[in-house]
Amino acid sequence: MTTEVRVPTLGESVTEATVATWFKKPGDAVSADEMLCELETDKVTVEVPSPAAGTLGEIVAAEGETVGVDALLATLSEANGAATAPAAAAAAPAPAAAPSGDAGAPVPVMVPSLGESVSEATVSSWFKKVGDTVAQDEMLCELETDKVSVEVPAPAAGVLTEILAAEGDTVQAAAQLGVIAGGAAGAAPAPAAAAAPAASAPAKDVANAPSAEKAMAEAGIDGSQVTGTGRDGRIMKEDVAAALAAAKSAPAAAPAPAQVRGPVTADDAAREERVKMTRLRQTIAKRLKDAQNTAAILTTYNEVDMTEVMALRNQYKDQFEKKHGVRLGFMSFFTKACCHALKEVPEVNAEIDGTDIVYKNFVHMGVAAGTPQGLVVPVIRDADRMSFAEIEKAISEKGKRARDGKLSMAEMQGGTFTISNGGVYGSLMSSPILNPPQSGILGMHKIQDRPMVVNGEIKIRPMMYLALSYDHRIVDGKGAVTFLVRVKEALEDPRRLLMDL
Repeated sequence: MTTEVRVPTLGESVTEATVATWFKKPGDAVSADEMLCELETDKVTVEVPSPAAGTLGEIVAAEGETVGVDALLATLSEANGAATAPAAAAAAPAPAAAPSGDAGAPVPVMVPSLGESVSEATVSSWFKKVGDTVAQDEMLCELETDKVSVEVPAPAAGVLTEILAAEGDTVQAAAQLGVIAGGAAGAAPAPAAAAAPAASAPAKDVANAPSAEKAMAEAGIDGSQVTGTGRDGRIMKEDVAAALAAAKSAPAAAPAPAQVRGPVTADDAAREERVKMTRLRQTIAKRLKDAQNTAAILTTYNEVDMTEVMALRNQYKDQFEKKHGVRLGFMSFFTKACCHALKEVPEVNAEIDGTDIVYKNFVHMGVAAGTPQGLVVPVIRDADRMSFAEIEKAISEKGKRARDGKLSMAEMQGGTFTISNGGVYGSLMSSPILNPPQSGILGMHKIQDRPMVVNGEIKIRPMMYLALSYDHRIVDGKGAVTFLVRVKEALEDPRRLLMDL
């Protein structure tokens, strides 16, 4: 049986890649999930695993070729019965019998799929220790990537006999975390541990990425001056760029360490606590700074009288919850109002791609949520097509998954606009930062009674400040103000949403 090896999904807005290195050649025997080749995009490096065990047949895309998503890379002849070579068949009986007949055979605990474009994670917690008995699918440990937390279940019932990656260690995708023995198999883990170096041996002496070689030649430097971060120390294009940037900034950066912190007395130092930033917090910091460095962020403000929305909610909230099984909150009103306004001002729902503007004829609404691990933004897809009940259900479900650390990376990608509700924490006014590559984000704030002039009389009204931060490169002031006014109008008279006014 022949299996096709194709280009995997490369990530949001990435449509092509360059074949950097083949780790196998035609005729080589490969096991399932063994790395066949490495692709290089303008953003990340992607390893392509074997979809099945067998023999690598024809390589369709050679090193240096550019391929699109789902393009054919190679063919694979799957191993089944007589399809394997006689020599392999002769050697197979001894190892093959062990898993089926020996209840104490070791089972490796591997890093699960971390998601698109995520190649490594940090072991944050082990829930079990060596010698503990575990049930199948019982949680063994938790990994933390720069986007989500991933729990690792036990692949089989047995005893955890070895932990290969301790808390705080950084592990690569598909790396081994530990070993489970199906019984009290004392010496069982040894062969598994011994096999690990052998499995990785063929990947050594891998050539540097072609783009990296070209970049080094153009810059006039050699590999000894660059630290490779690719597989087995392979030098990537971004490693060359980092080395050149470091060389340029080295003189200016020299005094920086002394400027990081002011003088600290011994007494103060004894009372300090130093905690390493989580990967998620590091990513949040980087993305927020990148947004400020890239986009021309400007914020415009307005205020909305929440009287009508609050009256409508109070009138129907009990019936709404009884019928739909979810509480009626304010977020569905704001989501609906934003979807309504985005139709009139589409540039707020667009993004910049190079020298192009990409207008989205749909609304994937990001709803910022604070969690114990940090800020995450789950995406409600096609929010413009949803009813109030569907929006409330989606927000409730995504919020719970965010707090539990259960969100997948796919659930946080593809947003076209974001709503951030700082009001739940008591914020009266703020300037939200864009969530790239989006061009707009609405900040909600605390509802506070304030004296307002209504029809020539002073009335006490529940008021909320609204803030729209937008990318001035694509959104003009007129469009931004128009958007915010339309949101205000829809909330102050919710009937406008029903009539599409």
